[in-house]
Amino acid sequence: MNGRRGAVICAMGALDIALWDIRGKAAGKPCWELLGKKARDFITPYASLQPTGRSFEEYRDSLVAWARRAKDLGFRAGKMEVTLSGPYRHSGLAEPDEKMTEVVAACRAAVGPEFVMMVDVQYTWSDPEVALRTLRDWKDFNLFFVETPLQIDDLRGYAKLHREAPMPIAAGEWQNTRFEFAELMDVGLVDVAQPDVGRVGGLTEARRVTQMAAERGRKIVPHAWKTGISIAASAHLAAVTGHCPYIEFLPANLCDSLLRKELVADELEIRDGRIPLPRKPGLGIEVNRKALERFAVR
Repeated sequence: MNGRRGAVICAMGALDIALWDIRGKAAGKPCWELLGKKARDFITPYASLQPTGRSFEEYRDSLVAWARRAKDLGFRAGKMEVTLSGPYRHSGLAEPDEKMTEVVAACRAAVGPEFVMMVDVQYTWSDPEVALRTLRDWKDFNLFFVETPLQIDDLRGYAKLHREAPMPIAAGEWQNTRFEFAELMDVGLVDVAQPDVGRVGGLTEARRVTQMAAERGRKIVPHAWKTGISIAASAHLAAVTGHCPYIEFLPANLCDSLLRKELVADELEIRDGRIPLPRKPGLGIEVNRKALERFAVR
């Protein structure tokens, strides 16, 4: 997932994040204090949930179970990955769009009306008219946003969904640099911009994107898949971004990935559904060097 500008931008983003961490540790301050003025006293994560299963029923029931588990863990918001068709559909599944509605309805029933719910459909639809036929059926589910309903370059299609869909539209996980976000917001008219701090070019570039979103009256909800490094960087960005209501958070105990579970030590903790502002210098985390060695590709 290097985006359209290649791996170099992602490498630059990694270096930029590392330099902010070094700067914070040298100054004895958390990165957010160096990024800007505090915008809040805590950060609210949403649980990013991926189902498993070889049949539709297993897929639906798995996601419902993850959603209930996230709520039991104290999360106040969660994003349900509902991809039964399209280029990134769940392995072995190819279900009609009506089945997507069934999954979304089951998740909403499981978590109740007060739980903030998002849905990621992973570029499922190739046409905005086709997307709208399903999205209009989701009007009563009170979704905070629907993520990436169309292909990444269909900016006019995104603009149509912005005007006609009954919920906000979110995108931006693949965008590199602020220039691609300018297109996404000015032509695509997305309601929620989702810069991935690593892919967009680091904390420096992500901060520029948040400022662009503020000028345009858009929300920021960073994409953070999937290590504790990207989650920590997103948290520091959110701390100084008043129009950032949530950050993505893949809980280690709701995930099978060893990379997610082991790469970072002393990662940020959730208390009562919120993350207190980091107080440790730099990003406030440490890389597990043994895990880094084990996962390295040579």
